[in-house]
Amino acid sequence: MDARFPPSNTESPWLPFESRRRARDEKREAVLRAAVQLFLEQGYHRATLNDVAKRLNITKPALYNYFRGKDEILFECWSIGHELVDECIAETSAGAGSGLDKLRKLTIRYAELMTTDYGKSLVRFDLRDLSEHNRKTVQTAKRRIDRAFRDYIAAGIADGSVKPCDPKLAAFAIAGSLNWIGHWFQPGGELTGRAVAEEFAIRLTDGIAKTTTRKAAVPAAEKADKPPRKRNVGNASREDGSEHHTRAAAGAASQSKRARGRLR
Repeated sequence: MDARFPPSNTESPWLPFESRRRARDEKREAVLRAAVQLFLEQGYHRATLNDVAKRLNITKPALYNYFRGKDEILFECWSIGHELVDECIAETSAGAGSGLDKLRKLTIRYAELMTTDYGKSLVRFDLRDLSEHNRKTVQTAKRRIDRAFRDYIAAGIADGSVKPCDPKLAAFAIAGSLNWIGHWFQPGGELTGRAVAEEFAIRLTDGIAKTTTRKAAVPAAEKADKPPRKRNVGNASREDGSEHHTRAAAGAASQSKRARGRLR
């Protein structure tokens, strides 16, 4: 065999197109992950592309192979977060269940997303830092999220799983509480993101849910609030009974407070 020609099975130094594209996508995603972490840690304006490059152990000019500037990176972080929410909404809408079931499912998924970096980017960054075109895109996506919460509440009212209420105000109350998770949640705490999400789903939907789980305790609490009945007894026993009634009323008041505490 002529030594001047390599064997036919020698691998080409050039990666196949699909491999090159995959490698580029992975590097692009690495830039986004590093950038969103820095934006959340330091704030968008304080974090620089030099900081992003340093965290990735590359040069700043290398970043321009993937993004034109910091504002484009910011928008991509928003976009990923919104795509994740859209997936949650699509899966919830495609599933079975009452309006309340779907509302709770979306509440859990959305709350859990708010504990991730891309979820936090939806509520921690300022829309004014985006270009006008990108800002309109994000605003449209936000309206879709709001509409999903309203639609599930309205569906719940129609099917009887949700109490009559104003879907717009109820959606604002729920989404506003969920968005705030993105400001205070830190990983590694006592509760996982999933645990926080499930707790919020219960607390935020119980007030509008048509359920009997809490009503069972109400009659006992109301009974405890009522003063004891006066019994038709003789004069001699009334004085003795009044002291008993005083103690009973005090105990009932204490019991009522504990019952109301359990209802909260």
